[in-house]
Amino acid sequence: MLEDARKRMAEAVMEGLKRRNMDSYYCADGEAAAKLVLEMIEPEAKVTWGGSNTVKSLGIPERLKERGQAIIEYPEEEKKAAGSPVYQEVVGADYFLMGCNAITVKGELINIDGASNRVACLVHGPKHVIIVAGLNKLVKTVEEGIDRVQTQVCPIIADATGRKTPCGIKGICTNCNSPECMCCNIVVTRHSRYDGRIRVILVGEPLGM
Repeated sequence: MLEDARKRMAEAVMEGLKRRNMDSYYCADGEAAAKLVLEMIEPEAKVTWGGSNTVKSLGIPERLKERGQAIIEYPEEEKKAAGSPVYQEVVGADYFLMGCNAITVKGELINIDGASNRVACLVHGPKHVIIVAGLNKLVKTVEEGIDRVQTQVCPIIADATGRKTPCGIKGICTNCNSPECMCCNIVVTRHSRYDGRIRVILVGEPLGM
């Protein structure tokens, strides 16, 4: 019964994604989602990813490496200044893998980023974008999605990574302009211009934060 409810929930969101020219899929669990991602990617393709906890927790990068996939890593050190040669390779990848901070029931994608390489690749660059998101990321509106990230996600990440942002120190978002601000860009993807570029895999279990 619970699985049926989750599937119906996902199907409703998938209708919205389809209207926004984004392909979508439903997997009951993370293992099925990981296998689907690997099936989507050709062995000869160049792949990169946005440091997603969801993608990492499913072991997708490791599985790709095990089968000899060409992986372009983008180290944190390279993100401290614009114009990194590594980033030029990243935007030229065949596939970009990422999670999603929130998805509305209407199929809008909400992502907040500090260095913003992740949202940049989502918007334009790599030929294909594959997003893996648990149903715990669903929200009713864009505003609720932004609030979810700033109140539930950013404070935890800031604390875990030692960032000296107000949310990391006080545990609450102050809409800051801190040098280490994690919310430099708030991106709402409401439509994809390119057919088949963005694929969203919805997973019927909680994944990521």
